[in-house]
Amino acid sequence: MSLTEQKWLSASRASGIHAVAPWSIDVFAWASGLSAVVCARYGLVATTRHALDLATAIGLAVLLHTVLGHRLFLYRGRYGFGTFDEVRGLFVAVTGTAGALTALDLALPQQLAPVSAPLLGGPCALVLMLGVRMLRRLQRQRMLRPDASTATPVLLFGAGAAAEQLLGSMLRDPQCRYVPVGLLDDDPALRHVRIDGVDVLGGRDDIPAAVARTGAATVIFAVANADAELVRDVRRLALAAGTTFKILPSVSELLDGKVGVGDVRDVRIGDLLGRHQIETDLELIAGYLSGKRVLVTGAGGSIGSELCRQLDRFAPAELMMLDRDESALHAVQLSLRGRALLDGTELILADLRDADSIKAIFAARRPEVVFHAAALKHLPLLERFPGEAVRSNVWGTLNVLEAARAIGVEKFVNISTDKAANPTSVLGYSKRITERLTAYASTTGPGTYLNVRFGNVLGSRGSVLTAFSAQIASGGPITVTHPKVTRYFMTVQEAVQLVIHAAAIGRDGEALVLEMGRPVRIDQVARQLAEHASRPVDIVYTGLRPGEKLHEELFGAGERDVRPLHPLISHVQVPPLDPRSARRLDARDDVIEGLALLCNAPAAADVAAAESWAKLARERVSTTIAKIA
Repeated sequence: MSLTEQKWLSASRASGIHAVAPWSIDVFAWASGLSAVVCARYGLVATTRHALDLATAIGLAVLLHTVLGHRLFLYRGRYGFGTFDEVRGLFVAVTGTAGALTALDLALPQQLAPVSAPLLGGPCALVLMLGVRMLRRLQRQRMLRPDASTATPVLLFGAGAAAEQLLGSMLRDPQCRYVPVGLLDDDPALRHVRIDGVDVLGGRDDIPAAVARTGAATVIFAVANADAELVRDVRRLALAAGTTFKILPSVSELLDGKVGVGDVRDVRIGDLLGRHQIETDLELIAGYLSGKRVLVTGAGGSIGSELCRQLDRFAPAELMMLDRDESALHAVQLSLRGRALLDGTELILADLRDADSIKAIFAARRPEVVFHAAALKHLPLLERFPGEAVRSNVWGTLNVLEAARAIGVEKFVNISTDKAANPTSVLGYSKRITERLTAYASTTGPGTYLNVRFGNVLGSRGSVLTAFSAQIASGGPITVTHPKVTRYFMTVQEAVQLVIHAAAIGRDGEALVLEMGRPVRIDQVARQLAEHASRPVDIVYTGLRPGEKLHEELFGAGERDVRPLHPLISHVQVPPLDPRSARRLDARDDVIEGLALLCNAPAAADVAAAESWAKLARERVSTTIAKIA
């Protein structure tokens, strides 16, 4: 019920109308219903005795209905006038009254009315009661509609659940800035359907005709879980028809699943590039999260913070958020709790490089489910400082794995990247090694250890979208490495939603690869952002940087796209890597060749081959260092 409806209801209760008016309507309904049946039965031959008996029957019906209605709170202000709860109460009261009146009439030595009178008069009275309430409700709804002379006429694309919620939100708020004048949907079964008095006028191809017919000034995309291609197509048609274009967030952004006018916003580049239709089995997810102690490393980062927000929905026994950045922890607590006093035990300030500290934290807090999202991720910097990738990404992950193994966690999820598939950069090498280390941990004891691999996340800190937006804000130019370079994109909400689901279905030692849709040309992203800029912005091509690929891959050599359990999640096997090989890495800044070799090391199961490889790797790294020196 909207705020306006609540105010109306409160006012009517305060004035006594809420009790007197409905009771008066029901009294009239019983009198009319019983009179109509008796008149139909006796017609012109009705006598004075019949009239007296009818009056007595009406009086008894009113008395019985009043008693039942009082006990059902029909006249005591519990229900809004014309609501479904009131309708249900009326049905019970009328049925009970008709049954009691029939029984009483049969028990009397002389019948007050024909036996059929209460049995037929009751339904007639109920129809009249409901009819008056329906008319009053329609009148009130018209009063609550926004003023068409001041509100913006809009077309809603979509006639599903999200559109219905949005439509109801608009039509029950007289102060709403939008007034709906039509619906559009590509489903042929919805043609000529009317929802809350608003007609479905056609599909996306009918947008120009619908705009001309209704005078709509805005098209609102009201499909809360549509893919990016549909968003782009409807936006193009809406703009071509001379309207503005607004959009509802995806379902993954609406954590409570409720839709209102306040959720309508301008389109973002992420809507045009990274929306995916995601079906999540919430019961399956809740089974491994609800009531569990859950720890997220890198909780202050883009992925980690969104993980915390979504994990919190499943009521874990404890949600522990670990990061070395105190400001990031402050921000994620503020987004979760609405306050950030930094005094709760849910925040853990620690560095993954400190193995002793990590082991102590795991031993004291005993997490049962771990999401490992902490990592250094900026490819160009790691190319210059590869030793940092070793210390944070490789050894830091190993520290967390060893701490998790020591206490026997139930599930460990390592967040990886598409750059780990056929890696060519320090970032890719280090993340591939973490995948293999996680696979090794799965072979050494109880618990499930798995990886989740996906591509670029729109809106994450340091992402290409953030960089382009900053360049536009400063007046340009936008720098693109290569006109043909492509990348996979997904919004952070959708990526995390799939990560959580993947963790529920993943098996030991696997890498679960998330469906990222079609790769998108970065040049296209730059041009779409430039179109939204307030002034012209140039695009400059700078060339691929060391370690960068022209086209990213989601699957490495020998990996197959197999999706046995979820249409958006592929399962690939990862060869385990003995952590002793990773510990032997030299973390100095000339370790790139060692990282590359380690990615392709024999599986840990082949001990002799692994030892032979390790010796060869040390010799080649030493030779490389000698050449540099």
